[in-house]
Amino acid sequence: MPSQVIKTKTRPIKAWIQGVPVEAEALQQLKNIASLPFIYRHVAAMPDVHLGKGATVGSVIPTQKAIIPAAVGVDIGCGMVALKTSLKAKDLPENLKSIRLAVEEAVPHGRTHHGRPGDKGAWTRLPKKVLEHWSVLEKDFKLILASHPKIGSHNSVHHLGSLGTGNHFIELCLDQDQSLWIMLHSGSRGVGNRIGTYFTQLAKKEMGRFLANLPDQDLAYFKEGTKYFKDYVQAVGWAQDFAAYNRKIMLENVIEILRVSPDLPDFQLLEEAINCHHNYVTSERHFGQKVWITRKGAVRAGLGELGIIPGSMGTKSYIVRGKGNDQSFHSCSHGAGRKMSRTKAKKTFSLADHAKATEGVECRKDAEVLDETPEAYKDIDQVMAAQSDLVEVLYTLKQVLCVKGLSLFVSYFNS
Repeated sequence: MPSQVIKTKTRPIKAWIQGVPVEAEALQQLKNIASLPFIYRHVAAMPDVHLGKGATVGSVIPTQKAIIPAAVGVDIGCGMVALKTSLKAKDLPENLKSIRLAVEEAVPHGRTHHGRPGDKGAWTRLPKKVLEHWSVLEKDFKLILASHPKIGSHNSVHHLGSLGTGNHFIELCLDQDQSLWIMLHSGSRGVGNRIGTYFTQLAKKEMGRFLANLPDQDLAYFKEGTKYFKDYVQAVGWAQDFAAYNRKIMLENVIEILRVSPDLPDFQLLEEAINCHHNYVTSERHFGQKVWITRKGAVRAGLGELGIIPGSMGTKSYIVRGKGNDQSFHSCSHGAGRKMSRTKAKKTFSLADHAKATEGVECRKDAEVLDETPEAYKDIDQVMAAQSDLVEVLYTLKQVLCVKGLSLFVSYFNS
């Protein structure tokens, strides 16, 4: 469906939200962003758009000679990876619990001990594979720390190849032909959070008295050409690389679990993995101009490019091919999008509701996952219908197994 144009006193907002509910607070955030003097042409809102910190999740923000760290967020490089296998539904055992427990054992997930030593969400002993990938990342990380040592922490390498908390997940899914896919969702973990938080605070400090002129102080920005702008671009680019490696390691570990499982036959990997960010900033060319594109909860959907749009832990997900829509800055949604906060979800739904919504899925069904219950999210079918001019659906996936990273505290503003 074509976008709706929301007029403002400054730049317009083009929103793919027909048939999809959007909070008034999210619309106000979009208007706040559109009012900034360096916005290029218009702000694009995806159908999964919802309230975020400073900037809405599900927005595409084109800027000239400026970047807003909080718009990128603290889960820098968060995104998806998916891979098709030769396994079919008929190859799966009737009960998938042993495979779920094996995946949970192989991939650190969740958060305990407030992230301190003993945290189940981090490696205690670093595997050789993690050290090999870290050796690629470490040199540039040390260069970043030379100017910004507060970003450093022991858990940077210990989080590489780990899932995290909130809406991050590992799933096994079946497509419309009953072929099995591996799909997972995670980002740059603790180090990305530190980079995002640190530079957001630094941007506020650098703006000084001009910060009061902003409609929201979390929209503090760096101007291109300044030292901190350059430092942020270096750091955010590194965190995006960390996130991609993070997903790659987890995918490799899940593949190994499936290969050694006594419940599964031998199998092949049929297609190259799709690995895409949906919380990131990059330099692109649009409408003849080189601009910075911040996708906060949005996936690049250039002409012919493959992407992943997950639903929730009890609904469908999609492998899509971009149509290269110029008006969306070659973007699409990153998921279904929340329709209520985590707190409200826990108050609204019972464990019985959650068990019914995740029927047929091997997953945890206790109180700690209640904030991730499918009914806390928008209808993925409505979301897909609203962006039919942005992407073409190649595969429709339905999960049969889902691993969630849990903790006693998760942020409402997860991607």
